[in-house]
Amino acid sequence: MNTANLQMEGMLMAVSALCSLMREKGLAEAEEIDAALAEAETALAADRLRPDQLSPSNVEAVLFPLRFLREANRRRIPGSTAAYTEIATNVGRTRRGTPA
Repeated sequence: MNTANLQMEGMLMAVSALCSLMREKGLAEAEEIDAALAEAETALAADRLRPDQLSPSNVEAVLFPLRFLREANRRRIPGSTAAYTEIATNVGRTRRGTPA
């Protein structure tokens, strides 16, 4: 596996844990976190300055971190941690335009 992928995996789990902490501390509700991540996902998907040469699968790769964090936010139960592979698998099953 590419080292950059492993680094991304660690970073996504770290950000997921921080989002969970924000919820537990009452700094943000799950819906607020999801709305912020959804806004960022929409902005990335609609980026008109993105090169036309970028394939649809590359666009999916760009959107994956936001989708991962949104899925982790939906699943987050105080005191529990879902595995990266479990969350990533579900994101892969619910690509853009399909129900979550």
